Amino acid sequence: MKKNLAEFIGTFCLVLFGCGAAVVSGISSTGPAGIGLLGISLAFGVAVVVMAYAIGPISGCHINPAITISMLVSGKISLGESIGYIISQLLGATVAAAVLYSIQKGMPGFTMGEWALGSNGWGEGYLGGYSMQSAFVTEAVLTFVFLFVIFATTSKWGNSNMAGLAIGLTLVLIHLVAIPITGTSVNPARSFGPAIFAGGKALQQLWLFIVAPIAGGVAAALVWKGIFEKE
Repeated sequence: MKKNLAEFIGTFCLVLFGCGAAVVSGISSTGPAGIGLLGISLAFGVAVVVMAYAIGPISGCHINPAITISMLVSGKISLGESIGYIISQLLGATVAAAVLYSIQKGMPGFTMGEWALGSNGWGEGYLGGYSMQSAFVTEAVLTFVFLFVIFATTSKWGNSNMAGLAIGLTLVLIHLVAIPITGTSVNPARSFGPAIFAGGKALQQLWLFIVAPIAGGVAAALVWKGIFEKE
């Protein structure tokens, strides 16, 4: 129960701070100055760093179904535990999106447009207008890189004291590349919560942000287990 609750809180904070930065203070901010691409990237990365050191000793700080499934494939977590983690992550992301929605409703003139609340997407009308193929490749490849860094930094060759920082900085780099393409997911839970409330195209396109990150994460698990951990 403690592990599941930690995953719930961690995913809640990731979505609230990351998507909150994009929606409230992002590129199209109505305030004095938006935080822009770098600011949003840092918000997601720093949220992971903070949660890694806060709940890492409790649950390992997955806060991402793609990570949990990859750890299951690599034999580092049981099936029962992974199911509890994933449910907690999806619930945490959904509650965070609900909180963000309740905050945004208080802004004068607020309307729920397409891909609202920091939802991920692709195609005409979404940020750079990239194709579905570009979106899938981006999410799969960058999740592979993300999971490879996680496996490496938490392995016997890595520095466990610095793992949280390295993982968070990797997520910053991923966001710097992927935000114009998909808004950056590499995390099915992060996409799930906002899409549930945004509906429309965000919900229709949610499948890609479930399939591609999981595919990339599983590939990283197989590479790590088959090559780097093989005696």
